[in-house]
Amino acid sequence: MEGKLFKIVDAPIASDALYEEVLKDYNGAVVTFCGVVRDHSGETTTDFLVYDAYKKMAEKKMSEIGDQAKEKWNIEDVAILHRIGRLEIGEISVLIAVASPHRAEAFDACRFIIDKLKETVPIWKKEVGQNGEAWVEGPQAAFAGG
Repeated sequence: MEGKLFKIVDAPIASDALYEEVLKDYNGAVVTFCGVVRDHSGETTTDFLVYDAYKKMAEKKMSEIGDQAKEKWNIEDVAILHRIGRLEIGEISVLIAVASPHRAEAFDACRFIIDKLKETVPIWKKEVGQNGEAWVEGPQAAFAGG
């Protein structure tokens, strides 16, 4: 469905992967958010991350979050991709695109979406680095983009 794509993927995500999905003639703003794997977590060096998800439930929850954002703001189109598997430093872990007639709603909705995704979507993150490896629990587990 146009402007309503919610997928867990195991391939690299391009930063512009969702732009065309949400770009429509009636929208005046497209806001995107890229969560990117960084080289540290707190004071600890990170070598890479591993994401896992309950795929079917995660996609359902992402769709619900998109619907909530559409109800709360005057936004027309939403799309979310989240990657699973091993991700290297600098790779995109999550990509969100929100389109609306005006920019304020698109920015507000995009922030709402990433915050809700971190809180509610069953995605788990393992950090691997100089101090070994550990599964991260809680809201910080959903994505590496801080």
